Amino acid sequence: MEPIKPVKNYINWNFDNSYSKLPEAFKEIIKPVSVLNPELVILNENLAKELGLDFSKIEKNELSALFAGNILPEGTSSIAQAYAGHQFGHFTMLGDGRAVLIGEHVTNQKKRYDIQFKGSGRTSFSRGGDGRAALGPMLREYIISEGIHSLNIPTTRSLAVTKTGEKVVRENLLEGAILTRVASSHIRVGTFQYIAAKQNIDELKTLVNYTVDRHYPEIKSSKTKAVDLLNLVIEKQCQLIVNWMRVGFIHGVMNTDNMAISGETIDYGPCAFMDYYDPKTVFSSIDKFGRYAFSNQPAIAKWNLARFAECLIPLIDKNENNAIKLASDLIDNFQNIYEYKWLNMMRDKLGLFGKDKDDLNLINNLLNWMKQNKVDYTNTFCNLMDINSDEVYKDNNFILWKNNWKKRSELNNLSKEKQIKLMEKNNPIVIPRNHKVEEALAEASKGNLDSFKNLLDVLKKPYSKQNKIEKYQMPAPRSNKKYQTFCGT
Repeated sequence: MEPIKPVKNYINWNFDNSYSKLPEAFKEIIKPVSVLNPELVILNENLAKELGLDFSKIEKNELSALFAGNILPEGTSSIAQAYAGHQFGHFTMLGDGRAVLIGEHVTNQKKRYDIQFKGSGRTSFSRGGDGRAALGPMLREYIISEGIHSLNIPTTRSLAVTKTGEKVVRENLLEGAILTRVASSHIRVGTFQYIAAKQNIDELKTLVNYTVDRHYPEIKSSKTKAVDLLNLVIEKQCQLIVNWMRVGFIHGVMNTDNMAISGETIDYGPCAFMDYYDPKTVFSSIDKFGRYAFSNQPAIAKWNLARFAECLIPLIDKNENNAIKLASDLIDNFQNIYEYKWLNMMRDKLGLFGKDKDDLNLINNLLNWMKQNKVDYTNTFCNLMDINSDEVYKDNNFILWKNNWKKRSELNNLSKEKQIKLMEKNNPIVIPRNHKVEEALAEASKGNLDSFKNLLDVLKKPYSKQNKIEKYQMPAPRSNKKYQTFCGT
C-alpha cells in the first residue's frame, strides 16, 4: 500500500530551506527513521495558527504519520545539524544525535522557523545512542517551553508530541515519542565551535554571514561584522538570563550546545523552577557540583560567550593579539551589562521607578530574608501585590523590610495603581510548579492528559488572576527527599 502523501495546500506548509544548502561540514543529509505505530498525543493549535498552518482537513492517522516522520510534507530537505559543545566544561564534537531538522517554514509575515523532529532516530552523530526519546521528557519540553513562552521569555516552542508505538531503553523500558520543535533557528555557540575546530576560515565566514543574514540583518553591511555579532549575542543572552532569574527558572544543562545564537531558551532536559528561594538550588541529577545552579547561570552564560568569542578571533582582527584583547574586553563587560539589567529587573519586580542609591541593599535584604526563612520566591512577590497572605509574611523581619520598601516606593511620586501595574507585568502569579508538572506527566504516562491540559491552560495566562488556581500556586509540600530532574537521554 502506497504511503499517504499530505497535500501541501491542505496545511499551508511553506518550506524554504537555507541551512541545508550550506557546505557539507555543517550537516548530514538524512531522513527521520520511520516508526512502528505513530499516534498523535497533542497538537499545539495556538502555535499552528501563529505559523499559518491549518490541520483541520487532515485525518488523525495522517497527522500522526506526519509528526512521527513516517511521511514528510512537500518541500522539506531534512538534515541533522553538526555542532560541538562544552558539556560541563569538557569539549566534545557532537551534532544532532536524535533530531532531524526537516526544513524551514516561512509564514505569510515572512518569519522563518526551523521545524525539527526530536527523537527521530539515529544519525551519524548519535555516538552509540538509539536516537530516540521517551514520552515523559518530550511532554516535559512541551509544557515547560510553552510555559516559558507565556512568561514572555524567548524560547523554542513545541508544536506536537507523537507516540512512536515503540519502547525505548533507559533505566526502564519507556514509551517512545517524538517532539516537533519550532525555533527561529538551531544555530548554537556549539555550531561555531564545531566549524572553528575545523580551522577552515571560509566556512567560518560562511557561518557568520548566514547567522547575520538570518538573525541580525541590521549589521549585514558592517565592516566589523564579527565584533558586532559578538556584541549582539552578548546583549541577547544577558537579557535571557535576566528573564530566567526573574521567574526563578533553572535551565539545568547550560552547555555551549544549548546556547542559541538567537537568544532563545533551548533544550528543556533537567530544567525546573525554584520554589523556596536558595541561590544554590540545583535540580539536575547529573549536575553533581552545582555548575548550573540558579545563581551560577549568569557566570556560565559569560563563560559560554567567551567560548563563542574564541571562535570569532580569526575574523575580529588579522592581528591575533588585537583580536583577543578586543574580544576579552567585550566579554569582561558582560558583568556590567548583566548587573545593570538585573538591578532594573528587580526594581520592576518591586514596582520601583527611577533609581535610589539604597535599591541594591533593599533587594538583597529581601532575598536574604527569603533564603534564611526558606520562603517561596514567586509567592513573595505575589504577597507584595496583595495576592498571597501566607502566615510566613507575618514575620517581624519581613514587616520591617516591607516598611522600608513602602518608604522607597513613596519616592516614585506615582500612584499605587501604577506601581502594581509594573509589578503585575514582571511577577507571575503561576509558574510551572515542579510537583504539578510531575503529576501531569505521571497521569499522561497512563494515557490521561486531563491534568496535563489543565496545567497548560492555567500556564497560558501566568500574569492574570484566574479562578480556582490555588493548587497551582502552592509550592511542593516540604520533604526530606530531594527533587531531581533528568536529561531523558
